Amino acid sequence: MGKVDPPRSLAALALALRERSISPVEAVEVCLERIEADETNAFITVTAERAMEAAKRAEREILAGEHRGPLHGVPFALKDLISTKGVRTTMGSAFFEDHVPEHDAAVVEKLEEAGAVMVGKTNTHEFAYGPTGDRSRFGPTRNPRDRARITGGSSGGSGAAVATSLVYGALGSDTGGSIRIPAALCGVVGMKPTFGRVSKHGVFPLSWTLDHVGPITRTVEDNAILLNALAGHDPRDPYSVDRPAEDFASDLQRGVRGAVIGVPSGFYFEHVEEEVEARVREALEIFRELGAKIQEVTIPNVWETLEAQRLTLAAEAFAVHEERLKAEPEKFDDQGLERLLRGEKLEAYRYANAQRRKLHSREEFGRVLEGVDVLLAPTVPIPATEIGHRQTNIGDHEEAVYSALTRLTGPTNLNGLPSLSVPCGFVATGLPVGAQFIGRPFDEATLYRFGHAYEEAASTKP
Repeated sequence: MGKVDPPRSLAALALALRERSISPVEAVEVCLERIEADETNAFITVTAERAMEAAKRAEREILAGEHRGPLHGVPFALKDLISTKGVRTTMGSAFFEDHVPEHDAAVVEKLEEAGAVMVGKTNTHEFAYGPTGDRSRFGPTRNPRDRARITGGSSGGSGAAVATSLVYGALGSDTGGSIRIPAALCGVVGMKPTFGRVSKHGVFPLSWTLDHVGPITRTVEDNAILLNALAGHDPRDPYSVDRPAEDFASDLQRGVRGAVIGVPSGFYFEHVEEEVEARVREALEIFRELGAKIQEVTIPNVWETLEAQRLTLAAEAFAVHEERLKAEPEKFDDQGLERLLRGEKLEAYRYANAQRRKLHSREEFGRVLEGVDVLLAPTVPIPATEIGHRQTNIGDHEEAVYSALTRLTGPTNLNGLPSLSVPCGFVATGLPVGAQFIGRPFDEATLYRFGHAYEEAASTKP
């Protein structure tokens, strides 16, 4: 124990495991040691005994020549609203603090089939209804860069667990930005895949038509490897889309010379902190040096798309929790209760109009994406705020923290386009910034290609 120093990236660990220069047992032992010393409150439940059994099984299989692929023996974690058979799944709530599911979620089945080793369940904002990650039955998750600040949410535990090397990858869910926000604020990589790409079967809903499940990792390549295992049609999920299997990592080395990056004018750069915008503009200059073309584009009605996303979320979240709200409202977090109750009296015609806006938004983004390969914008307009802080000033613009955090991520939850957040430097205080790549439906491979090209080039900068 403690003598082994596993590689930092999932891809490098996978190679070491396959070559038997490190064993799954050693890798899991190191992760469990780190979790025990963790000060971010990233985990709600740690499955140490189960993880060691799975690691020993993976070790036997690898030694016997039965290598299942790049996730075989790799330690990972799950946001604690993803069902795990026989393992407590709480949703970060008082309602489910002792809940033990009888079945695994589809994504758990896929990861276990790939031989990955679950080490535990990560902290989440109560019922995933909050982008700060600091309102959980089990206490706030704390930013690894500054433990007085938020991780972002609602998948904050997964973001913190990956950023602090407690695991090699973690799953989150994203309804208004809940994978990409903690990825940006913790300095890691987060993918919200195309709506329907990854099964939601066995994942507790926040909003049926907005929820996505996706991976959080330390590198772009690691993220693509994890999505390879997660993607696929599942008839148990009515929103699941049947698409041919593909290797999302296959294009990573292709480069971006001659490709076109669209930079949206207006919405995506309005009310953005100066240092955050500066880091994203610097990323664009790196892409110019790599041979990409930068083209300003205009996407119409994005504010209206954001409003429709927020209205849809409010209405569907209330519908999910209606019975609990009537029977035991006192068991909700007070801020969560207040937000949920706002969805009760929304007029039906407004929800209907929001669904029409979804279709129009797909068309509007689609027309712009016909002329460019990807769109590039900030993921979040502000760095991580202090835990419990609920208002922020961006220049002379005052805004609720909840609103600011989800403002730039929410539109692609409504239209379902894939969106990837990649670390993009730091502000002067040392807090991370994220750059958001948005692409065409089911074109995650292109987002990974651009993210990887930037990641590689930026790492060589002094």
